[in-house]
Amino acid sequence: MKYIGAHVASLPLVSDAPEEAHRLGANAFAFNLIDPQRWNYPAYDEADVERFRRLCAEYGFTSDQMLPHSAFTVNLCSPEARKLALSRRTFVDEMKRCNQLGVTLLNFHPGAHLKKMDEEASLELVGASINYALERTEGVTAVIENTAGQGSNIGYSFEQLARIIECVEDKTRVGVCIDTCHASAAGYEWSTSESYDEVWDAFDRIVGFAYLKGMHLNDAVRPTGSRIDRHASIGAGTIGFDFFKRLMKDPRFDGIPMILETPDPSLWPEEIYKLRTLAGES
Repeated sequence: MKYIGAHVASLPLVSDAPEEAHRLGANAFAFNLIDPQRWNYPAYDEADVERFRRLCAEYGFTSDQMLPHSAFTVNLCSPEARKLALSRRTFVDEMKRCNQLGVTLLNFHPGAHLKKMDEEASLELVGASINYALERTEGVTAVIENTAGQGSNIGYSFEQLARIIECVEDKTRVGVCIDTCHASAAGYEWSTSESYDEVWDAFDRIVGFAYLKGMHLNDAVRPTGSRIDRHASIGAGTIGFDFFKRLMKDPRFDGIPMILETPDPSLWPEEIYKLRTLAGES
């Protein structure tokens, strides 16, 4: 089964996330655990946590169908000692919040080296930061999101994702999330049936489908290889609707959360319905 949803609003009440996802007709969702622009966030109210768990059970959302997103302030390869320490502390806090909510995946951007270290050193530092977090938590998988390669962001190639995983000691608690727009911006052309197969074959060879824990479903405003992260609505960009038709019929992507981050939330119910229909599950 395909788990398809969107990144819904969840603050100040985190329990609003499953409510909103259900309203959209989704069977998966993403949300922010804390304010994505802040380092510190108040502890959850116990009643809010209980409502979150109750609504997830009521609407049939299991841990396999939820992919919360880490705060944008988190940079696990920051070359600045203070910001690296704050990033690690926040990431650990978010993992513990996942435990509170019964969530087992935490998606995050690997970070940016800010042109103050080379890419290899930054990849190794992300791996060390993941090890730091996993040693202090339990039950939650760190899910690395591929990037568009803007600026000094790392994690834009399958080889870089594989290198980060290589540096992680507990490989049972690390995975990846592939953002379709980011992959296109980074240079992966997959708008035709031939290129679709070529890209996924490369992913399996370099990273491995065993590590694929989720996807972000976005068309792209800019052409392949632009290195610019600009999301478009499904079928309205340079990737094209045929790609998403192939994806929905591909059984390799069953059982993982597939999350819309397209720019017009008013279209999410329609986009979710179309995608679930393509998958034969509407």
